Amino acid sequence: MRLYTSQETIFNDEYFMRQALREAKEAYEKEEVPVGAVVVLNNQIIARGHNQVEMLNDSTAHAEILALTTAYQALGSKYLPDATLYVTVEPCLMCCGALYWGKIGKIVYGTGDEKNGYQHFTSTNPFHPKTEIITGVLANECAKLMKDFFRARR
Repeated sequence: MRLYTSQETIFNDEYFMRQALREAKEAYEKEEVPVGAVVVLNNQIIARGHNQVEMLNDSTAHAEILALTTAYQALGSKYLPDATLYVTVEPCLMCCGALYWGKIGKIVYGTGDEKNGYQHFTSTNPFHPKTEIITGVLANECAKLMKDFFRARR
């Protein structure tokens, strides 16, 4: 399904994942693990986030958590049933918990995370039962950014 706001821009999963990738690249430049996220409601980005664990000295400062917090504040709500989270890497269990409690409507992520992603720890769905999950959007680009980051640090 393609949605248009102008003849030049197509707002779809790939478009919004590219926005999340921009956030991930910002994290990379700050020497943070390059994960980026955006929260979208009615085809508009209402919140952005990228990992800030090192900068804030806070192990909970993941891209998803920061984007969710901003979205809650923007809407004055603790639930996001009509929103979509785009995140470059499979969420960890901590982020899954936050997404569960926020009742987010849809989660789209790029690449899997064999070491820290939720699928490594559980075979059950850790998200709200009504949450739709889409995986693999721009997976190669998302994975390459992570691989480049860790390769440069070895």
